Amino acid sequence: MIREPVAVASPSRGFTSRTTLDESPETRSRTRAAVDDAKQGDREGVRFLYVTYSQNVYGYVRSIVRDDHEAEDITQHVFAKLMTTIGKYDDRGVPFFAWLLRLARNVAIDYKRSNRLTPIETLVEPDASCGADIDRAHVLRSAFASLPDEQRRVVFLRHVMGLTPVEIAGCMGRTEGSVHGLHHRGRRALQHELRRLEYGPSTRAKRRRRPTAA
Repeated sequence: MIREPVAVASPSRGFTSRTTLDESPETRSRTRAAVDDAKQGDREGVRFLYVTYSQNVYGYVRSIVRDDHEAEDITQHVFAKLMTTIGKYDDRGVPFFAWLLRLARNVAIDYKRSNRLTPIETLVEPDASCGADIDRAHVLRSAFASLPDEQRRVVFLRHVMGLTPVEIAGCMGRTEGSVHGLHHRGRRALQHELRRLEYGPSTRAKRRRRPTAA
């Protein structure tokens, strides 16, 4: 299992803008392996790519949209979309990072043409295709968008990208304890919103039958 240190971000934002790229032979080799793993559906491969390149993608997107908050949302969406589109990448002289930047540019342009993006669709089963599953994705997206920004980011990093609380703390410039708190509150808020939308699991306790009088 790959475990790499993540860049420490400013406490006020979830990302830092990184302009330099690690092009060492070791990183290139591990990136190729991670891409191959990700194509096989291994989230650990996607996690490595996120840890390695998310700060660079954020810096690139930030130069397009000129807004910290929007750039953060778009960067999350880029890596959520990567989980379903990485199979299209074919290493024929095109470095993976160059291909990733093209994906980021397309997502950023789509963002500017549409409403705010929320990468919640990756929480839906990838083989879902019927109308009920589409409705489910819509409800999940709406509920996820209702979370406060930091709670939404922690839930995304934990359940979509698969980062550990320690790694999330490094990404967000927070303590591990505060990440646990944000994760707990975010999950509770998400469950509450799903119940409000009449989609979450029922919380009604089953009534016990009273014993029949003899």
